[in-house]
Amino acid sequence: QVQLVESGGGSVQAGGPLRLSCALSGATFSATSMGWFRQNPGNEREGVAFMPSIGSRMNTSYVDSVKGRFTVSRDNAKNTVYLQMNSLKPEDSAMYYCASWWLGGRWDDASQWRYWGQGTRVTVSS
Repeated sequence: QVQLVESGGGSVQAGGPLRLSCALSGATFSATSMGWFRQNPGNEREGVAFMPSIGSRMNTSYVDSVKGRFTVSRDNAKNTVYLQMNSLKPEDSAMYYCASWWLGGRWDDASQWRYWGQGTRVTVSS
């Protein structure tokens, strides 16, 4: 059974950093593309970052609003994907989710991911 467990959320002042972690179990991590999404009440789940599987021809990808500030990485030894978030802005506040088992469509389309974590809350104050 595939399970994803996020951690690392919290409250931070604008301009500060946070690092989110997502640990995967029940699947071969290196063969799995991973995604980070975020969502606020009443809004659709927004794709934030994409980490391709090992050996994929795809590159890491980001939504325009976080380019240059967020960095996605993976540690295959720990079955964990990270989202380093720097220069945080109040508009980055959301529940952040990691996803696995990408079905192959647009990476930033939440319907193209099969498994989800429970989410971790990020709050950025001005």
